[in-house]
Amino acid sequence: MWNNALLIRNTANALIIFSVLAMLYGAAWYVMHLPGLLPLQSVRLSAPPQRVSAAELLRVMRSEVRGNLFTVNIERLRQSFEKLPWVRSVSIRREFPHRLAVQLEEHQAMARWNNSALVNQQGETFVAGSDQALPGFIGQEGTSAEIAQHYARFNQQLVALGLTVEQVALSPRHAWQLRLNNGMVLELGREDMQQRLARFVAVQRTEDRRQMTEDRNTVKYVDLRYRNGFAVRRATNDKG
Repeated sequence: MWNNALLIRNTANALIIFSVLAMLYGAAWYVMHLPGLLPLQSVRLSAPPQRVSAAELLRVMRSEVRGNLFTVNIERLRQSFEKLPWVRSVSIRREFPHRLAVQLEEHQAMARWNNSALVNQQGETFVAGSDQALPGFIGQEGTSAEIAQHYARFNQQLVALGLTVEQVALSPRHAWQLRLNNGMVLELGREDMQQRLARFVAVQRTEDRRQMTEDRNTVKYVDLRYRNGFAVRRATNDKG
């Protein structure tokens, strides 16, 4: 092998190139880590946050922003931002020469989840405090997106009656139950929920206005799981 001049020359050239690249990399690393090179001077938010407090954002920035424009750990900073309540996602980019640009996407709450969390417009659950008047979703872990989709459809059907859904419950056996804003409970069962609710709405719309008003004030429970009709339970007037 040592008698092969071409092989020796190619090996030597490769070692020289590798050494030069290693030196350049070391020099670049050293320069980028110089304390006075492109120090970070500001963080720019693309839009003022609606739910996330400025104090929380400032706390994260003071804790995680270290180094200069090149050496700051953007992934760690992003993960720290996303741990804050109401933050759904974050994108961060460097802006030459001294600034980071941060874009926050906040959760938009649409419902409460099992009285312990919230559901956003994408059907995802998250933990945050809120005093908003929100409908309630009750279900097993992993079903929040499905409930959110059906909640929108149920409300679309009920708008003809001037009613809205206050609570959607999905049982472990996948049976659906609605509680409306007038206190009425609708039992939809495990299949054909949209058709059963449509039948209920159609019957209510054919009633005369006086009778419909009386029904809404007295009917507390409607079981729609029958093939050709539904069962009704009215409120009792017992005072004893």
